[in-house]
Amino acid sequence: MSMSGVTIVSSDSERKQFIDFQYDHYKDDKYFVPPLRMDQKKLIDTKKNPFFNNAEIALFIAEHNGQVAGRISAVVDHRFNEYHGRKTGHFGFFECIDHQPTADLLLRVAEDWLRDKGMEDVLGPASPGMMDVLGFLVDGFEKYPYILMPYTKPYYEKLVLNAGYDKDMDLLAYLVDKESISLDRMNKAKTIVMKRNPGLVIRPVKLKKLKEEIKIVQHIYNKTWKDNWGFLPLTTEEFEVLAEELKMVLDPDFAHIAEIDGNPVAFSVAIPNLNEIFKDMDGRLFPFGIFKLLLGKRKIKGVRTALMGVLPEYQGKGIDALLHQKSIENGFPRGVTESELSWVLGNNKDMIRVAERIGGRVDKVYRMYTKKL
Repeated sequence: MSMSGVTIVSSDSERKQFIDFQYDHYKDDKYFVPPLRMDQKKLIDTKKNPFFNNAEIALFIAEHNGQVAGRISAVVDHRFNEYHGRKTGHFGFFECIDHQPTADLLLRVAEDWLRDKGMEDVLGPASPGMMDVLGFLVDGFEKYPYILMPYTKPYYEKLVLNAGYDKDMDLLAYLVDKESISLDRMNKAKTIVMKRNPGLVIRPVKLKKLKEEIKIVQHIYNKTWKDNWGFLPLTTEEFEVLAEELKMVLDPDFAHIAEIDGNPVAFSVAIPNLNEIFKDMDGRLFPFGIFKLLLGKRKIKGVRTALMGVLPEYQGKGIDALLHQKSIENGFPRGVTESELSWVLGNNKDMIRVAERIGGRVDKVYRMYTKKL
């Protein structure tokens, strides 16, 4: 069904168009890493993605001069709104040619759909939700993104600002590498932290007991971040799906739980930067991508700390820095020379301090935008 150059996606062929547009749109961008097509398909599948147990989505495609020229999603995440006491809709999966009228049209149809659902403001991009891929890249275009981080066109910020949006929050990606890391400083800090917390032990995540480990991570994560911008507690089902997806890449050298006197107080999950392999796979795992993945996993140079949490009563004690240090130390003998900490909220002074203390520097900046409806 079309409306003035915009199609509301309803058929399988339109869903395929929606997914495929991203790959065509970036085919000349050196630093774009094509995500796996099967993952993209699952993300928007309302039956397979547990996110949609509490959320609604509409997908739109825009045409210009007879060609697909852009796409967008509109999402109402009921759980997000209940938790925050808001009526906020989200736009996401935004891709568009450098043409303001097409961008205006896409954003307008998403806003109209959200308004019809009773929403009062819009926040994005979130693809599809606030625990998924967020933001437009605004700084760091001459570098490959790390796993599960977006790469977007430099003109996107201009398109959304011209459509009446304002900056809402910056999300920072810190990079620690062999050049920037201060091992002496880290070791001194470690001695102090261990002295102050004599019962502290940092252990690897037990892959054979993943279900129990996931419960620990869920409890700490939901307690740690509950007062932060954009936070949404993850359900057990969402964590289990996440664990299932991470199982193939989860590595005990880079996933840890910190315990004090045997009680879990913090965790850190860093994942190998599979984008180093995905960049040459065109988003396809089969028939040959799977071999590239299996052979390339051993040669990966970077990891990304994607999930982390320290129980509120144990924050500010240096435990988070120790967790990072553990992954970095474990990585060096394996040829892993870079670690990205992402993302860090632009207003989270504590996490920024931790990142800087271990020798991190801001490598990329992503941005979220908002608009009253």
